[in-house]
Amino acid sequence: MAKESEINRREFLKSTTRGASLAALGSVSFIVHPERVFGANDRVRVAVVGLHGQGWAHVEEYAKLKDVEVVALCDVDENVLNQRLAEMAKLGLREPQTYVDMRRVLHDSSIDAISIATPNHWHSLQAIWGCQAGKDVYVEKPMSHNWWEGRQLVRAARQYSRIVQHGTNSRSGMAMREGMQKIREGLIGEVYMTRGLCFKWRKSIGKAPQEPVPAGVDYDLWTGPAPMKPFTRNRFHYNWHWIWDTGNGDFGNQGIHELDVARWGLGVKYPNKISALGGHFMFDDDQETPNTLNVAYEFVLPGGKRKMMVFEVRHWISNHEALIGDPNFGGGEVPVALGNVTAPAPGKQKGPQNTIGNIFYGSKGYMAMNGYDAYRTWLGEEQEPGPRAAADGNNWANFIDCVRSRKQEDLNAPIEEGHISCTLLHLGNVSYRLGRTLRFDPEKETVIGDEEANRMLRGTYRAPYVVPEKL
Repeated sequence: MAKESEINRREFLKSTTRGASLAALGSVSFIVHPERVFGANDRVRVAVVGLHGQGWAHVEEYAKLKDVEVVALCDVDENVLNQRLAEMAKLGLREPQTYVDMRRVLHDSSIDAISIATPNHWHSLQAIWGCQAGKDVYVEKPMSHNWWEGRQLVRAARQYSRIVQHGTNSRSGMAMREGMQKIREGLIGEVYMTRGLCFKWRKSIGKAPQEPVPAGVDYDLWTGPAPMKPFTRNRFHYNWHWIWDTGNGDFGNQGIHELDVARWGLGVKYPNKISALGGHFMFDDDQETPNTLNVAYEFVLPGGKRKMMVFEVRHWISNHEALIGDPNFGGGEVPVALGNVTAPAPGKQKGPQNTIGNIFYGSKGYMAMNGYDAYRTWLGEEQEPGPRAAADGNNWANFIDCVRSRKQEDLNAPIEEGHISCTLLHLGNVSYRLGRTLRFDPEKETVIGDEEANRMLRGTYRAPYVVPEKL
């Protein structure tokens, strides 16, 4: 028997043209229901939006939590929807409602929260819609495709008093949080510089010809706020990361995790100067974003003291630094505050040698984090091994805890912090694309004396998928 949502969708599509459907839904207004008070045994009802890649990880994470139920799935590709329904059945999970247009999800008063894992160009608009509809929101990194819409999302979260968590999972890692506390306590002295490392093996995406839109795909909805371009496989599933209209390169894909950790450890917010240099090396393909990139940030603190951050993206063969990427980085029978951890079996790591993490440099030593669940330190002129720990955490569990408690202050990755880190991302990409250093006013959140840069940070939208000026 077909599900109710499938019947409704078919009847809707039969009775309207695509243009009419957009006209019906394009002017977004939602009925906001009274705030739900959760009892001890009440389940948080979640809809996951965007299921091809990371969205399935959302489903799996929520399925582990006893007080959560995934009650709806939404994706513009019905092939992906059907695949995920089958996978949920194999896991023994209750069959959810399914939707193609997430605006229909937002009209469902029984849904408490939406969890967004769509392409980058959709993140802020969908999250803003969620806030307007009275839903709490988990939004994947980066929470914005440009600076302006990120600021609008922060405003929407505040205006509608919503719980909004950013998908920078490292913020919930137990070892990562302990490492940050060690930095604050002065373990490595005064931290004056940090480096974010995103050395991740990436093959060429080749060149993809134009072709008809695959059956079952609503390409207009997929394109959403971006300019409408002819369909190619390199503008679609996953490879959209490397196209400026929809992605932010590996800097905004894997790199935003490490950029966020780098800023967190350095203890800074917005930079005063940004300079980027890089390019798309080795390959002749459809990728528009750089696969090799160096971005330098300068921060001027009250009183004139300066700090520096450097971020590096590499796409091919690279070395490990500070043991980051080594299979034994978080291992060893080492008593630490978070418990004992056991090293993986010794031996050479097979496959691509990724190095993903951060290094913090201080007056008394340095700390390395692997970007996921471990840190190590080396202290003094002799670089003697210092405290270390390995333990992960759960960003989704923290989100659900805050949905139930309504305590925004308990979020590990609040959307305000996500916006600051994503602003650094966008400034770096704009500096790279314009080929010049940017000077930034942290108070006004604007580039000084460079209107072209400010226009790029503002972005553009294809109607009716427009981030609202007034919330």
